[in-house]
Formats: sequence, structure tokens, C-alpha cells
Amino acid sequence: MRNKAVAIIPARGGSKRIPRKNIKEFHGKPLIAYSIEVAIQSNLFDRVIVSTDDEEIASIAKKYGAEVPFLRPPELSDDLTMPQDAIDHALEYLDNSGEIYDCYCTIYPTAPLMQVKYLIQGFEKLNNGDAVNVFSATSMPYPIQRSFKINKNNRCEMFWPENYYVRSQDLEEAYHDAGQFYWTNRVRQKKAQSKIVLSDISIPIVLPRYLVQDIDSLEDWQRAELMYEVLKNKEVVLSIKEERLNRLRVRKFFNEKYNIELAKFLKDNVENKEEIIKTIDFINEIEFTHPGLNSLEYIVHPLRVAKIIYQINHNVDIDTLVIALLHNIFEVSEVTEKDFLLLYNPNILNALKALKVNRMLEKNLEYKEEYYRNIMSQDKGVAIVKAIDKLDNLFLLCLNPSDEIRESYLKEIEAFIYPIVKKYIPTLFEYYKKLVKDCREVGFLDKDKSMKLYNEDYS
Repeated sequence: MRNKAVAIIPARGGSKRIPRKNIKEFHGKPLIAYSIEVAIQSNLFDRVIVSTDDEEIASIAKKYGAEVPFLRPPELSDDLTMPQDAIDHALEYLDNSGEIYDCYCTIYPTAPLMQVKYLIQGFEKLNNGDAVNVFSATSMPYPIQRSFKINKNNRCEMFWPENYYVRSQDLEEAYHDAGQFYWTNRVRQKKAQSKIVLSDISIPIVLPRYLVQDIDSLEDWQRAELMYEVLKNKEVVLSIKEERLNRLRVRKFFNEKYNIELAKFLKDNVENKEEIIKTIDFINEIEFTHPGLNSLEYIVHPLRVAKIIYQINHNVDIDTLVIALLHNIFEVSEVTEKDFLLLYNPNILNALKALKVNRMLEKNLEYKEEYYRNIMSQDKGVAIVKAIDKLDNLFLLCLNPSDEIRESYLKEIEAFIYPIVKKYIPTLFEYYKKLVKDCREVGFLDKDKSMKLYNEDYS
């Protein structure tokens, strides 16, 4: 049987410089999990296979959705084994099983910065051209023509002294292998005279340098963690202006498609998608008591809160995401605790009761202090939901015409939400402060101003 494509991730257990590197925890997950997840999310492969000699790696790989149909023999798992040897062994196994693949993709287990879109670009380049290989690459940060070595006398010695006085812009740009993925067409590979990937039989997919980091030493590991953290924070929310416009657009011209996109994001990415689907279905069946509110209008805010929480931490527990989706359900509907417990556990019910605001007392300082003390005494997921709930509402604060109410809202955030963010989601703290500052500067956007803002960007 001929198949489309197979992903093969070679991951032996004997890493020396960083022991157990392939399954060492990286931002809350084993390092190899990132490569497996990107491969699966791309929807390009009939199978995602991990080739390993290690039982623990095999177990973790299966947990994250990969297949481990065999354990690699010891003679293909030592320090002298080349990655292609492991790949050839995996392909031979598949061939002997009657699975013939037209192309395969070697994906390294040490690529936490790899992104789906570049993997897809590589597949398209391979299919739409005549190259043997398509692989990830990036540009050199400095002209290699002006590089030097340190000689035996501990002095500098240029490789190409003739380039010392040549301007950087006059030197040809150089690139290097990014060490993430390598697509190969098997038919063309057999016919090719050269086996060297870095030659004219290959096409590079050039990645931005901020997505590339070899991980061969502890210093490399620390740098990769910092790079990943910056990228993760960048993905959490868009710019303040973009997010405000997004919320204004949905508020003024309600678009059901936006809800569908948010729900699809959660269903596609959260591991326990059944619980997400159940909760969205539950919301759609609720009768709302809040004036003029229906399920479509209600759910846009909880969906956004849940999405942002997931983007902050992909390993967030499912209960926290359910709490985010239902965080004010007892304020806007007549759902009873008895009916609620038919679907959800008591811990979720207690969290929602803690989040419920008594609107008659919300301006009372003593009540507010007690309310937030109770929030902080709950599981941290409850506090995080409250912080992101407030964050998302800040994008619409400009629609409130009362200077007093706007300022009161911002002071509540500074007094009670800042400590939550500092404690549980510190990477978001600077963004939160910028958003509060921006809200004070923007003030009130009346209908004409907000429509002008909308039309300028969404005409």
C-alpha cells in the first residue's frame, strides 16, 4: 500500500552532554513532546513514528500521540550512529510491513521552536518541485567571510583576511541547517547522484533566526527556554490596539464566525476536547436572565478567556478551562447547583461560587477585600481565571462613558489583580501594566470615535 507521508523522529536514550535530553522537562513538557505535537497538528502524516532504543522515551512518545512500533537495536543506538541510519532502519521496517511511503520527514526531537506553518511549507515545496530534499535553515547572524579562529598561540587568525576591509553589505549572505525537519522524496533520493543534503538536490525553508536554537549544551538549553518564553508571551495576546479592535468589532457587529473560530481553537488544541465540547453544548442550552443576552453573545468572552489561559500554559488542567468557560454562569442565568452537579464535579461548582460577584456589594471595599482573599485561597486556576477575565474586559473598558467607573475598575485591578498576575502569571505582568496605562490614556470612546477606530482598521 502506498501512503502519503510518514514522520520519523529519531530519539535515542543515551544523550551524554545533557543526560536524558529528549525527555527532559522543557516548559512543563518533555522536550520530544513539542516535535510530536507539531507533526500531529500539521495533518500531513499518515503516521508519526518515534525511533528509539529506550522504553521510557517510547512510553512518553506514545503519551503525546506518536507511535513506537519497534525498539531500535543497540547497534543503531550508540554515539557513532548517524540519524540517517536510524531513519533507514525505520523505513525498512515499514517497507517490510507493506507500507511504502512516497516521502518521509525526519523531525528532530530537540526542536521546541518548530512551527506547523514551516513544516507545511516544506511539504508543499517538495510536492510542487523536483528537489530530493526540503529542509529547515536560517541565516547566519554575522558574515562568515569575516570569521576567525584562535591559533595555537592564542591569537586571532582570519579564515579569509582579504575580507577584513569589505563592507558587510557587500558580502554574500550565508545560511546554516536549522536542525528541525528534513523532507525527502524517496523516488528522487534513489536516483540522486549526491546524498549530501546541503547541496543542489535540496531546497531550504528559511526560518527567522528567533525560531532556531541548537540544544547541545546546558547553555543552549537555557537560551532555548528563554526564546520559547518570549515567543509564548508574544502569542498570548495581540497588540493592545488589535485586541481592542477585535473586541469592538464583535461587540458592535456580532459575528458568530468569531465564536466558531475560538471554539475550534480549543477543540483542536486541548487534549480533553470532550469536556470542552460538553461545556460549550451546555452553554448553548442555558436560558439567560441577563437582559438581551443569549448564548452566542455570552460565550464570546469566556471563550477568549479560556483561549488566553491555554496559550499561557498548554498544560493547564481541564477544570481550569471549564471554570473559564463558565466563570460567571451563576450571575447571568438561573442554572441551579443541583442541575450543575449532574454534569460537573463539586470542585468546579465551588470555584464558580467563589468567582460570583455580589453586584449589590461590589463597590464596598470590605466586601471586595474579602472577595479577593477568598479567590486567593482557592486553587490557583481560579485566581488565573479571574485575572484573565479582567484582562479581556479591559479591552472594552473604553466603551464605558463614566470616568469614575473606569478609574474604579483600573484601581481594582492595580490593588487586587496585579498580585495574582505577579504570583501566578508573571510573564504577563508587564503587558498587563501597559494595558492599564493604555486604558487611562484612551479614556472613553464614544460611538463616533469607536466607529471611526473600527472603520479605519476594518473597512
